[in-house]
Amino acid sequence: MATDSQGLLSHNHCTRWLGVSAINKTNKCSVNTNNSLLLQHQAAVIEGITESKAKYRKIVQAGIAKWVNDFQKGNIEINSVDDLKKLIELDIELQRDDL
Repeated sequence: MATDSQGLLSHNHCTRWLGVSAINKTNKCSVNTNNSLLLQHQAAVIEGITESKAKYRKIVQAGIAKWVNDFQKGNIEINSVDDLKKLIELDIELQRDDL
């Protein structure tokens, strides 16, 4: 009967010989913690973007209201509606991202 006095048939020796790391264990707790931290970070980023969009929409809506008010007062002529068009397009673009 053959003996393995040098440990040549051990799992660690075989995996090193095959070029595979001898320790293939993953700490499930650290994976869960990393996933949790990543999710928290992503949630914070999304929350910040959502808050910024809400602020930008308020600015755009105020600009539209000011344009309409100035138009009603006669301060804006029909040939300068390009500003209103840009404001409306920006407002639509900000809303589209929310869908």
